[in-house]
Amino acid sequence: MSQSAGSVAPGSGVPADIVVVGNTSDDPFAIDVAFGMGQAEDIADLISLKSFANSEFCPRFIGDEQDLAGVGHRLDGKCVVIVSTSNLVWSRQNLAMRNLLIARAAKENGARAVVLVEPDLYYSAQDRGPRPELGTTRTERDPADLKKFDGQPFTARLYAEMLKLAGVDRVVTVHNHSYSVQTMFGEVFDGGFHNLVPYEIYVDYLLHSNIVDHRNGGARLALCAPDQGARDFVKEMFVRLGLSEARFVLLDKERTGEREVEIKLHAESESTFEEIDGRDVVLFDDMVRTGSTVVKSCQFLKQINPGKTVFAVTHFYASEEGREKMANTSIDEILTLNTIPTILNRDVQGRLRRKMVVLKIERWLARNLCEILGLPPRERESLYQIDMSSKNARFERKIWLSDELETLRRSSG
Repeated sequence: MSQSAGSVAPGSGVPADIVVVGNTSDDPFAIDVAFGMGQAEDIADLISLKSFANSEFCPRFIGDEQDLAGVGHRLDGKCVVIVSTSNLVWSRQNLAMRNLLIARAAKENGARAVVLVEPDLYYSAQDRGPRPELGTTRTERDPADLKKFDGQPFTARLYAEMLKLAGVDRVVTVHNHSYSVQTMFGEVFDGGFHNLVPYEIYVDYLLHSNIVDHRNGGARLALCAPDQGARDFVKEMFVRLGLSEARFVLLDKERTGEREVEIKLHAESESTFEEIDGRDVVLFDDMVRTGSTVVKSCQFLKQINPGKTVFAVTHFYASEEGREKMANTSIDEILTLNTIPTILNRDVQGRLRRKMVVLKIERWLARNLCEILGLPPRERESLYQIDMSSKNARFERKIWLSDELETLRRSSG
């Protein structure tokens, strides 16, 4: 069940020159973003995503079949927004190619601009090549780092260049982890790359839910960065929470194998273990795949006798290995976003549904898109919606029921 956070009056519809579509016709995420921007038409009524008998994909923006005067100009003056998320039906490679063809179809039918909204940006893990000039990093790349990419392409750059060639003018993503990708996409799209970091969503939920004890200025709360890469994000979270008595701890990890890491307190950590003893600890990261690092980190943190350990992550790749590892009792709760919407599926969550809460970000994303596109601000019922299994110990049936009744009242009168 879903619950809204906060409540304000709805705004007006999306301007007529904005067309929001998905790269699959029944993508709930794309549908909700379009609705959040005020688009009344179903995305399936705006674009036909057909495939020929030989399996080749051919998108077609739907128009009046009797209109022979506007052929090739169906989208004149319009801005087309393509919402692209991964799913269990199509591979990411397939979805990436669909993005290219939809963008090209938009431009060849008159669109003035094409915006790709891809919360979990494809190929971001392939963010460097085998030579120093293939990828910009914060520190000089050593031979070992170059060797990791020996024989591979710099796929993230190829994807960016293909999107640009196909007709994409702007790319919007959420909490991208790679400095190389951010730098390179910024160059390719010349200021048209937008990396939205969901600080306000996490802050709102931490302060307005019972997931952690934030009372008395955060006297029983600590935030944790698992490594230097997450430090800036977690430090900004710490500042935005505004809890004067909360603490910040920085860990350090050393990889001892492909999926093995050793954890220790970083020499530059602002707090010691003694200072966070007994506090609830929220460990933040941008993404998780196998769960090896987060489990090791939480096991390490359990040595200080915390109140509870919460793992907050933006992109949750729910692999079988990850589900098995993160079922470990060292992680008390998991807080994530639906940038990879499959995490909403209870079967995908598996046993983790007992300690997982998902914040649905379509409304927040729609609000940011309106700002990026220079549209009048739209008021929202909330920044996000909460999705939680009834198996979760914090699930409160009365709260869900109350919220559903309030929704029915609004719709009926």
